[in-house]
Amino acid sequence: MMKQNQSIMALLPLFLILVISTEVEGVKKSYGVYNNDNNSVKLFVFGDSYVDTGNFRNSGAYKIPSGITFPGYPAGRFGNGRVLTDYLVQIDSFEQLIQQNVYSKSDVQTSIVLVNAGANDYTKFVLKDKNIFEIAKFRKSVIDEFKVNIKRIHSLGVEKIVVSLLQPIGCLPTISVVSLYHDCIDLLNLVSRDHNKMMLEIVEDLNKEIGKSVFKTLDLYNSFLTAIQTIQKNHKENSTIMNPLEPCCASESVGYDCGKVDDDGENKYSLCDNPELSFFWDNAHPSQNGWYSIFKQLEPSLSQITGKNL
Repeated sequence: MMKQNQSIMALLPLFLILVISTEVEGVKKSYGVYNNDNNSVKLFVFGDSYVDTGNFRNSGAYKIPSGITFPGYPAGRFGNGRVLTDYLVQIDSFEQLIQQNVYSKSDVQTSIVLVNAGANDYTKFVLKDKNIFEIAKFRKSVIDEFKVNIKRIHSLGVEKIVVSLLQPIGCLPTISVVSLYHDCIDLLNLVSRDHNKMMLEIVEDLNKEIGKSVFKTLDLYNSFLTAIQTIQKNHKENSTIMNPLEPCCASESVGYDCGKVDDDGENKYSLCDNPELSFFWDNAHPSQNGWYSIFKQLEPSLSQITGKNL
């Protein structure tokens, strides 16, 4: 249990700051979309590799072929291009910056915090322990730690906190490989649904406790699933469309990940012909196209959360 909690707490030092008016506008302009609204809202993001835009220099995300679609070279994102936070825009560092007056009280009160974590913990638990029926106790530790952390963020003065629900982990290539990438594994998707049910209850209880709607949720589960199912349907009708469950960058041997080479410098991974058309980049992370497909599913709810038209 100690090791499990450590894996969750290891997320805290990760600190990313994106400003919607600059980062999101840059992304949207690359798609030919413009918005002249100059009222910037700061988006502080806490989470795992799904939202990391390049904070760990020693990670595999700084190795070829990561970043081949955007920005054209390895830049620290776990994928071929942009990730979810690029389309939108850890706690100790956040608190320290507030104490140092890097951000004003007004900045904090009018900002949006996005908290995203959990998938890595669950998939590692399942793949390592291989006992899904022991997961209930582990899930409680994840949820309890999550609750402590989002309450702590609120105590720093943040009035709008968005909690990402868990994506369907049974659709991740590292799991769906057992079906030869034909289908998501619903037993593992059930793990996500159970987690999300508990998280929705936590959010509802905290909002009642506070007396106002501070905490909101971002439905990654249904946005992932809808995007995947739409592409699957198109794939069945047109075989030239890539199977969304199949990773673009796939390891060729056990123990090797995307970007890894052997002692002779030979690549231990294979790359699909059109990374820009894939849904998953590697065994766990969506590609730029995947994230964009997910973002389009999320867009209506994002506008409600931010009060802005993204």
